[in-house]
Amino acid sequence: MRVLTAFDATHTHLSLSQLSDITGLDISAIQRFTYTLVALGYLRRDEETKKFEVTPRLLDFSHIYLSANDICAKATPYLQRLAHETEEVVNLSVLDGTDMVLVSRIVSRHAINPNIQVGSRMPAFCTASGLAWLSASSDAEVDAILSASMLHPYTRNTQTKPADIKRRLQGIRKDGYVYTEEEYRLGSVSTAGPIRDAKGRVQAALSISVSTPRWNKAVDAKRYADLVLATCAAISSR
Repeated sequence: MRVLTAFDATHTHLSLSQLSDITGLDISAIQRFTYTLVALGYLRRDEETKKFEVTPRLLDFSHIYLSANDICAKATPYLQRLAHETEEVVNLSVLDGTDMVLVSRIVSRHAINPNIQVGSRMPAFCTASGLAWLSASSDAEVDAILSASMLHPYTRNTQTKPADIKRRLQGIRKDGYVYTEEEYRLGSVSTAGPIRDAKGRVQAALSISVSTPRWNKAVDAKRYADLVLATCAAISSR
């Protein structure tokens, strides 16, 4: 798995030595692991360059997760309806460690970050989906996530002090949704809310992302808040 996760958008073709440098494994171990991964069909080797690349078979893991995840199946028709009604980007995310991971995404023609896709990770502490998830978590869970997070200021609007973040969560719990403006990425406004199971436990976070030129706060703030609240309630009730 360490070999497979060495590949990303900036490391699409890697040699044995490069894989060794990235993973910290010695060359003999890399040779054994790449041989096995090629035999299983998860890597292919270019005979001219001697470099490796991942294959589409890796998508099998994504398919297994998505097909086995009840919340994705329940949420999909609601996400589609919301995307159709707003003509904006609609996301479904879940927490993994200190990050929110996109498990479903419907991209509109107005998307400012079309390269963000299912599987993309974003910090929980400063994103709308992450704050929505944290607002539905216990104080102990919030403290654990914040203490493990790298509270880095991604923009001038990023809140990085745990006390400020926890104070903000109190208001989000009261309102049922969160609104962020250029706190993780410039040019983006997001509104998000938590989706819960029958016992009230958070299962996912739903968010709508709007580019700042298309955002009219006087009108859109309440409109998107109402849409998020209604959609999260509808999915949760299922």
